[in-house]
Amino acid sequence: MKETIRTQARELGFDECRFTTAAPPESGPRLQAWLDLGCQADMAWLARNAAKRLHPQLVLPQVRSVVTVAAAYWASSVPPPAPGQLLGEVARYARHLDYHTLMGERLNRLAEFMTAQGGGKSLWYVDTGPVLERDLAQRAGVGFIGKHTNLVSRRLGNWFLLGEVLTTLELPPDPPEHNRCGRCTRCLDACPTEAFPSPFVLDARRCISYLTIEHKGSIPEALRPAIGRRIFGCDDCLAACPWNRFAREGHLMRSIGRPDLAAPDLLELLALSEADFKLRFAGTPMERTRRRGLRRNVCVALGNLGDASALPVLARVAREDEPLVAEHAAWACARLANRSGAGAVDPH
Repeated sequence: MKETIRTQARELGFDECRFTTAAPPESGPRLQAWLDLGCQADMAWLARNAAKRLHPQLVLPQVRSVVTVAAAYWASSVPPPAPGQLLGEVARYARHLDYHTLMGERLNRLAEFMTAQGGGKSLWYVDTGPVLERDLAQRAGVGFIGKHTNLVSRRLGNWFLLGEVLTTLELPPDPPEHNRCGRCTRCLDACPTEAFPSPFVLDARRCISYLTIEHKGSIPEALRPAIGRRIFGCDDCLAACPWNRFAREGHLMRSIGRPDLAAPDLLELLALSEADFKLRFAGTPMERTRRRGLRRNVCVALGNLGDASALPVLARVAREDEPLVAEHAAWACARLANRSGAGAVDPH
């Protein structure tokens, strides 16, 4: 039955499908220590659901096995903007339609197939449920957790997304993968904000992906310059991994690609109305920040990348926008004025 499920997963478009037991993940003590340090920032749900993450039986009673799938999303890097271009940068996974929808629909079909074939109960997740998916995926042999805390596959590099089906069926586990980082620290060295206090530990409070997506408040001023032109997520630690020489884009993610999102014009983004924002980003991961979060991020990017030509627009945003966005626009005005030698710009 196991190979039948694996074949079905591949027919559904997944690039990897492997199996493990539903035993508690081995990283439980490390998770609790990480939470105790506050490295989860304001992602309170991580602590709230910690018990379920450590004990799959609390998620699905009588669970015996976990099926882990991967969907590869490799995309080429964005070249630096030419002089005079004010272009942002979006994380590679977000240059597609929302993977939750596509992978969720396929995982639901896989779970139904498993029930039809072997009975039992199944429950699926795509980056949304209280499971330690990377730990389970490493134990299933999909890849190994690298020093940047992301999963690395010898077949897919860093560029893939995970999904799981928890099931009460008893399925023989695949061999686990072992860490293959060796002495390499390229991912740690690449982080612009030094978000890794030590190998295998990520402090979300300094992570650009967290700051530009999950964080809803003001971005700490000390970290804003390091954000550069990134307006949604960050790929630096992923891109640095030498295992990416094996990376490729799978059919499933290729079918929902949105390459137009890779390097959008920053001033155009600031000009988007609420209706324009919804029209442009509907069904994409970038909906998650909402318009105010994107405008906040764009102001930071303009403060880092822009020149005097962006000052009038930023000054208007600083005068007229809501407090969160206005604060970041005023910061960008001051930064650009100092850089251009134009003197202070009074946004009021």
